Amino acid sequence: MKLDSTHDPALSSWVESANEAGCDFPIQNLPFGIFRRKGSKEAPSGGVAIGDQILDLAALGVRTGPTLNGLAGAGRAPLRKLRREISSALARKSSRYKRLQRHLLPMKRAELLLPVAVGDYSDFYTGIHHATNVGRILRPDNPLLPNYKWVPIGYHGRASSIVVSGTPVRRPLGQLKAADAPAPQLGASRRLDYEAELGFIAGPGNRLGQRVRIAKALDHLFGVVLLNDWSARDIQAWEYQPLGPFLAKSFATTVSPWVVTLDALEPYRCPAFPRGADDPAPLPYLFDDSDQREGGYDIEVEMNLRTAKLKAPVRLSRASFRDSYWTLAQMVAHQTSNGCNLQPGDVLGSGTLSGTTPDSLGSLMELSQGGKKPLELPGGERRTFLEDGDEVVQRGRCARDGYAAIGFGEARGRIAPAGA
Repeated sequence: MKLDSTHDPALSSWVESANEAGCDFPIQNLPFGIFRRKGSKEAPSGGVAIGDQILDLAALGVRTGPTLNGLAGAGRAPLRKLRREISSALARKSSRYKRLQRHLLPMKRAELLLPVAVGDYSDFYTGIHHATNVGRILRPDNPLLPNYKWVPIGYHGRASSIVVSGTPVRRPLGQLKAADAPAPQLGASRRLDYEAELGFIAGPGNRLGQRVRIAKALDHLFGVVLLNDWSARDIQAWEYQPLGPFLAKSFATTVSPWVVTLDALEPYRCPAFPRGADDPAPLPYLFDDSDQREGGYDIEVEMNLRTAKLKAPVRLSRASFRDSYWTLAQMVAHQTSNGCNLQPGDVLGSGTLSGTTPDSLGSLMELSQGGKKPLELPGGERRTFLEDGDEVVQRGRCARDGYAAIGFGEARGRIAPAGA
């Protein structure tokens, strides 16, 4: 681990809200985002979250423009230096307190925008418990396909429909075919689902044709956002054979507005997922000793649901990225092993994160056992899949003894009725 003074749990800020217990954005976090004042026509600019405030990066001489792509592409070393400067400037004893105070904007008065211009999006399938659970639903006799433990499974996603938290999600139309129907028909999805994931934002890219070695993989990443890869299970069931999901996924993917940097996540690194004695060893291009020792990240992701009748969201699941069969470095090494070129702002999805207990299942597909067992909600409501007006609220957090806990904010999306 590469820890420094910015990770000191005793560090506090002159922004008092950053020192409150349970705060997502203490001084040990310092995630980046793009914002502008609500109701204004001013150009978006880069900021850093501190407590319930946003510090304009322009106050530190850092001008980002309307996206963080330039900052992402700068590389880990310059970003680490900037993080230290921001930490020093926001620390309680900072001599820059009076000058910087006027560059703070309360989050409740800010419009938070998509943090990066996403050029490309790949979605992996690293959550082994999710893969096994869904496999049991679809293929009871063969839940986990034989390639799963050899290769980090992924597919090429749709970047243009990645949206920031708070953007309504319109119920998609697609071809639907009941098992006993002679032909499909166009209709609104009736089995609309969410998927609890993380999104990893690419930093410095690699040239086309030049792969990234696993030992250097994390140098090509900027940070992490929450990611909800909405899924229309009924559309997917008809269209995915033989090429995989298409319209069932491309209608919307929701991400949180704050990018938590890899440097902020250093205290929460952990060993890679322990492979079984009968599991194959990773091929050499996917193996690195240090990655096995501390290539995992203990990032908890929870999914909450609010209906029209519920005053507050109710938590449906909580799981951790530490249960991913493949590490982040392995994802990058595999993505680029064929010479694919990553570019700043590209997104790599983790795949759905589920655990081994009923309260850790990261999709309604799993929670309702494919729609066969409705969930009982407070107030007597039931759900197998999402209904119009339902709002899904995703949250993330890292906590470890001896270190300050940090959060990721929220990724929210409310289901709007299907269009004509």
